[in-house]
Amino acid sequence: MIHQIMIKKVQLTFFYSIFFLLIQTANANANLAYQESASDVIMNTLQTQSKQPFLKELYKHLFFIPVWMHNTELSTAGQELFEIIKKDETLDKNGRLYRNASKLETQVNGIYAGQATVTQKMDLEFKISQLYEAYTNYTYFGSINWGAFNARIANLMVNDVNTEWILHRPKAEPIAMIERAVFGGSLTEEFTEAMPRKYNYQALQQELIKYRNIQKNGGWLPVVIKGILKKNTRQKGVTSLRERLRITRDYVPCENSTEGFLYNKCLQKAVKHFQKRNGLHVDGEVGPGTLRVLNKSVEERITAILLNLDRIKWLKQRTSKRHVIINIPDFMLYFEEDGKLRQSIKTVVGTPKNPTPIFSNDVKTIVLNPYWNLPKSIIQKEMIPQLLKNKNAMTKQGIEIREGWAKDAKLVDPWSVDWAAYENAKHMPFRFAQVPGPKNALGRVKFLFPNKYAVYMHDTPAKSLFNKNKRAYSHGCIRLHKPRELLKTFASFNSNLDYEKSKNILKGKDKTYYSLKETVPVDVVYLTAWVDYDGQIQFRNDIYNYDKMQLKSFKKW
Repeated sequence: MIHQIMIKKVQLTFFYSIFFLLIQTANANANLAYQESASDVIMNTLQTQSKQPFLKELYKHLFFIPVWMHNTELSTAGQELFEIIKKDETLDKNGRLYRNASKLETQVNGIYAGQATVTQKMDLEFKISQLYEAYTNYTYFGSINWGAFNARIANLMVNDVNTEWILHRPKAEPIAMIERAVFGGSLTEEFTEAMPRKYNYQALQQELIKYRNIQKNGGWLPVVIKGILKKNTRQKGVTSLRERLRITRDYVPCENSTEGFLYNKCLQKAVKHFQKRNGLHVDGEVGPGTLRVLNKSVEERITAILLNLDRIKWLKQRTSKRHVIINIPDFMLYFEEDGKLRQSIKTVVGTPKNPTPIFSNDVKTIVLNPYWNLPKSIIQKEMIPQLLKNKNAMTKQGIEIREGWAKDAKLVDPWSVDWAAYENAKHMPFRFAQVPGPKNALGRVKFLFPNKYAVYMHDTPAKSLFNKNKRAYSHGCIRLHKPRELLKTFASFNSNLDYEKSKNILKGKDKTYYSLKETVPVDVVYLTAWVDYDGQIQFRNDIYNYDKMQLKSFKKW
């Protein structure tokens, strides 16, 4: 170890000489002596700091030179760090991280105002590095304990609920960032560059600031409405409703509109705006459902924003020309092109007992007039119980039963099988396939993006479900309200996919595959708070209780 340190010191002496020659400092000799002493302290201290892996890794990459505490003043990177934290309005000013930064800055000013030893300066050096580590963790990795959350999801399997949330680790590299900043770069620019660009992340940050300001001003009082408030009726609670909507800027006074107890057209317009922002049925009436959401506290809204900011950090940051986003709590699909919304389509997603997984891939294949090959879970949970009651149950639904998966697999006579023997069997030797046609659960069009969950986007004969506000009814797949419109969109940039020809194929029953020349990334996400394409803050219900699970181990800074 001593030999290694001596080699390091020789390397450091050479490095310092070159470094200070480049910056041409008048006090280069004094600074060089300080740097060598500081490096000795750093190396000696880190030999005994087995519980500080970040510090060891950081100073190893930086040749054990001090990053923050220079000889006579705080380094440029150090000044930038304190300034960045002070200006970060998303940080809780009463939180531990912000208070720690303020305390450290005061200590630094005190150190340089008096006479301090190298050891004292290096003590602060380490503390600022730990502050930097904490702040980058807050900024880029967030507060969600993903290990604990995934363990909770795994525990759902006890109740026969099987799902997954695939993570994409943020690309920010705190040590590389400070390394570039120290050697001629800017820490401010490094932080800006590492910020998420997708999902209107920065706009959501601004909403967090707005809601924190609302909180500072006292939030909002509960709205008290008796029964269902309808247009042109009078109640005392109308005044509290108007003020509640004024605070969140849903209500804007109309010209020649009075503000008494009358629930007038102007206030109803504000209620509809609020309902739309919160995924409620937009009817302009204030009933129990709308009232419940109106009376969510500002603290609840702040928590939702913080939680979803952290979710965005762990989503795949796409740079492709086109992008499909399916937001489960919103029951919507969004097709982006060049960063702008090209198309939006209603969806039906998995039930809480059959949740749609959160994952990413690329739409590579489109199938017209698809067969529906039923998964083993649905065969055992739903089809076999039906067969035990009625051997002709599958025939009525247009479902063929075959001996296996070979192309020439023979049809099975349902009367010849003891179905009770397969209800809980580990192996299912039969293939259940619903033939193309009006009864097919996949409808007429299927969009494939390879994944281990057998989840895809598809048409559906159950169109009435799209009239509902909450649409969690599937076994996990994503049903589309207007799949032909999405087919037309894909055809517009895939030369081998002729939309007019496809419409003729869809009139028949022949299964047809199209391998896309231009594939499109698709991300299935779970956001209960976000900023939409019109710049409006949106909130949705936590349909799978993922908010609650993640908040159980949500770190406070």
